[in-house]
Amino acid sequence: MRILLVEDDEKIASFILGGLRQSGFAADHAANGPDGLHLAATEPYSVAIIDVMLPGMDGLKVIEELRRRKVMTPIIILSAKRSVEDRVRGLETGGDDYLSKPFSFAELLARVQALIRRATSAAEPTRLTVGELSMNLLTRDVTRGETSVQLQPREFALLEYFMRNPGKVLSKTMIMEHVWDYHFDPQTNLVDVLVCRLRNKIDRDYEKKMLHTLRGVGYVLKE
Repeated sequence: MRILLVEDDEKIASFILGGLRQSGFAADHAANGPDGLHLAATEPYSVAIIDVMLPGMDGLKVIEELRRRKVMTPIIILSAKRSVEDRVRGLETGGDDYLSKPFSFAELLARVQALIRRATSAAEPTRLTVGELSMNLLTRDVTRGETSVQLQPREFALLEYFMRNPGKVLSKTMIMEHVWDYHFDPQTNLVDVLVCRLRNKIDRDYEKKMLHTLRGVGYVLKE
């Protein structure tokens, strides 16, 4: 899951980005309206979080332009304005939710997850299953057969990506761009290390292996 944050306040942006990444999301950041509009219009995001007061182009105009271009990414509006009129204006502009500053990250995260569930409810369940592996996207519980699998946030994000693409070969570049928030560096072994950790947790104690390496190509999860 990739999230876009459009926020010019460095402290607030750092706070939100850190929380999102610790929760297993990949997150992109734009510090002004034009850059935010460009990213939101050209990249696929599960949710966009857009501040109202932005340099270059205010957040509501960014949202209006996105909706004019038929970009239907769910949007959470951030604003220091708390009046009913401001909330109504934001929602009428095309926002899906409105959160007043200051706010707790727990509330923001809950709203992000709610929008993702709402946006994907018609296309996918809240549980992913591949063979003996089962993942509950709401509780974040993972099991293989009857055995619980304890995963760290990044491991969970990687397994979720594999389980959304069963039988499909995922390259290191694809994994870096979906699980992390930057492009692939051929000098890094981050992907290899994370895949190894995940394999130890879901395959080590089982005769039948599910996570396979295709040397020089990538990795694939299959029954």
